[in-house]
Amino acid sequence: MTIEIQKNITIKQLIEQGAQFFDTESLYYGHGTFNSTDEAAYIVLTLTGNLPLQNDALLNEFVTNETIDKIISLFNRRVTEKMPAAYLLGEAWFAGLSFIVDDNVLIPRSPFAELIGDKFVPWVNEEETKTILDLCTGGGCIGIACATFFPEAQVELVDISGLALAVAQKNILKHGLSERVRAIKSDLFENLKGQHYDLIVTNPPYVGHDELSKLPDEFYKEPQLGLDGGLTGLTLVHNILANAAEHLNDGGVLYVEVGNTDEALQACYPTVPFLWQEFDNGGHGIFMLTKSQLLEYQQVFNAKINA
Repeated sequence: MTIEIQKNITIKQLIEQGAQFFDTESLYYGHGTFNSTDEAAYIVLTLTGNLPLQNDALLNEFVTNETIDKIISLFNRRVTEKMPAAYLLGEAWFAGLSFIVDDNVLIPRSPFAELIGDKFVPWVNEEETKTILDLCTGGGCIGIACATFFPEAQVELVDISGLALAVAQKNILKHGLSERVRAIKSDLFENLKGQHYDLIVTNPPYVGHDELSKLPDEFYKEPQLGLDGGLTGLTLVHNILANAAEHLNDGGVLYVEVGNTDEALQACYPTVPFLWQEFDNGGHGIFMLTKSQLLEYQQVFNAKINA
């Protein structure tokens, strides 16, 4: 099924017709939007140059025929290809910032945005945070957002994927951060020997194989390298816990997103006092540990790796 839309139509009407069209199809939302109306608005407002929307009165403006044709094309592709809107548009929003995305990187949707906006208070002191590491950075969204909210900090974006880092480099240039942000290819901490940070943030692959096999079609448009966390989803997380302390300055902290594997992680380490973050805007599965806590439980983390 494809959509047909009359010409001489307003932005608001386009959004309404797009949402109605999406409602007739089996689509999954969750790559930046949560329902058909938001998904249609995301496409329409981007292509009409009105995202973010500054004035609701703009919704009553008429759309040119050329732009309508482009919107119709993306509406149809969204349905027939099950391609998330961000990939169709080549743009995603995170922490109030626009980022370049393609199918070499995950579409940003992490609750890390709220933590960054709050500058990780009360566990992080902005004035004392001079170095930040974004591990498993993908397209660089989390690290670049950190650089934006911590304007005095040097930030390193690390990923194993050269294709992802190419996108991250585009985003560094897009936000004019070349002097403070650099991209490094590394398998976790492998190429970071001797490097130390005041803050480490990471959203590693954490989807277990059972969950991965049941995801909606839209997730299979994303790079599986960015999702696959091994059999239980915790393969990389165990490694990060065992090695993070070595790369934190005294007083430094580690934040890790593990999503739906939060209960499995806690079960693996029942004695470890993970501080699970609470969010006003929704989301779950991010914990914080200080360097001193990581050192206190170092033997526990090492035992899990050795096992």
